[in-house]
Amino acid sequence: MKDQYQKTKEYIQELEFLITLEDELNGVMVIQKESAGIKNLIIGVAYPILIIEQFIFTVNFPSLEIFKSLLQKNRDIIHGAFVLNETGDKVIFRDTLQLENLDLNELEASLNSLSLLLSEYSDQIIKFSKN
Repeated sequence: MKDQYQKTKEYIQELEFLITLEDELNGVMVIQKESAGIKNLIIGVAYPILIIEQFIFTVNFPSLEIFKSLLQKNRDIIHGAFVLNETGDKVIFRDTLQLENLDLNELEASLNSLSLLLSEYSDQIIKFSKN
């Protein structure tokens, strides 16, 4: 797992993300890149997969409108998807990649997908977070 963690870390650095927290023993790092709108994104190296998670917003008042809109938006997301946490009150962007053949382009595509999603859908995310 250490080799996979190092490879992932090198990719993150090559993509010019800032690593703000690192726990190599548990295979976790927290990254950010303000220019991409990404802050406190969690990367988990859990062989055989790489887990990418970004908290998006808290659902204060659950509604059919919010959940329907999120599911519809999932169809447009190139990589990853909106998911709910176990208690259903937090919306998270999540993507998983195979570590065995992970390359820089694949990781970059997932991170770009999140960045694009945040820029395109920001008005709706803000609206939902206030409800």
